[in-house]
Amino acid sequence: MQKRKKYVEIEADNGTVVRYVRHENGGGLVDASATVDRTAFVEATAYVESGATVRPGARILTGAWVDCDAEVREDAVVGSAAHVGPRAVIGRAARLGPRVKVGADARVGAGVRLGPDAVVPERRRLPSHPSTRAAA
Repeated sequence: MQKRKKYVEIEADNGTVVRYVRHENGGGLVDASATVDRTAFVEATAYVESGATVRPGARILTGAWVDCDAEVREDAVVGSAAHVGPRAVIGRAARLGPRVKVGADARVGAGVRLGPDAVVPERRRLPSHPSTRAAA
């Protein structure tokens, strides 16, 4: 039986080597300086970059990318091949569909649902879904 390595090293464009560890729940690649809750799911082909935070119950699906210093809050879903830009925040129980692009410093409110291929521009703020505002 072949054992899978617990980390992967990738050389960045600037020549530095970045080491990712495999998350225990899903096997996705997580930078050593990121914080990913053990109850979150990070699919094996997904990436969580340096300084990012993924909270309890969140799911990062196939080929998704959570960029540097971004935050994915409780029970949110980042769909397959979606990108959460640097310093962006995905609110509690929000759902990003496949291939969604969230720009740098953008905010997607709690409970918001974004369909396939949606784009949230840099620094845009999408307010929480009305049903979640009282609980937020």
